[in-house]
Amino acid sequence: MRISMRFLLLGAAGALVASPVVGQRPDNQIAPLSLDLERQAQREVVAGNLVDAAGLLETALAVDPRNRSAFVDLARVAQKQKLFGKAIRLTNKALELEPNDLDAIEVQGEAMVELGAVPRARENLAKLQRICTSGCRQVTQLSAVISRGPTVASVKPAGKSKSD
Repeated sequence: MRISMRFLLLGAAGALVASPVVGQRPDNQIAPLSLDLERQAQREVVAGNLVDAAGLLETALAVDPRNRSAFVDLARVAQKQKLFGKAIRLTNKALELEPNDLDAIEVQGEAMVELGAVPRARENLAKLQRICTSGCRQVTQLSAVISRGPTVASVKPAGKSKSD
């Protein structure tokens, strides 16, 4: 009787320890609400509503901070708003989740070019070429941006110095 009671207690303890795990999502599964918000944001970008798109993407990330593509999409929105430093910070977060995310590396490289950090953008291009040996869209796109250089809109005009 004592032996069966011990096994019963051990079984109950094991069930209690394992029960919180049953309701959790696997690490590679993104919350459906986060994905839905991301799709809505993509429609807002197409419509030209960048502020609304940014809000939806930030909400998607609040729902599930592991949504790597939402970080990349938000970085693209930041680029369209000429917030290149913010775009780089957002792609860094995506790359923390997956260091070989092709889209994040590409978007980060494009933002670096716009900030004048062409040598660092070339490092991103080299990384893309190492990862994607079969010639990916991201390699072609970043190569074109590096060849073009910073756009006129992103180049800071020569201003007065503080000593003037």
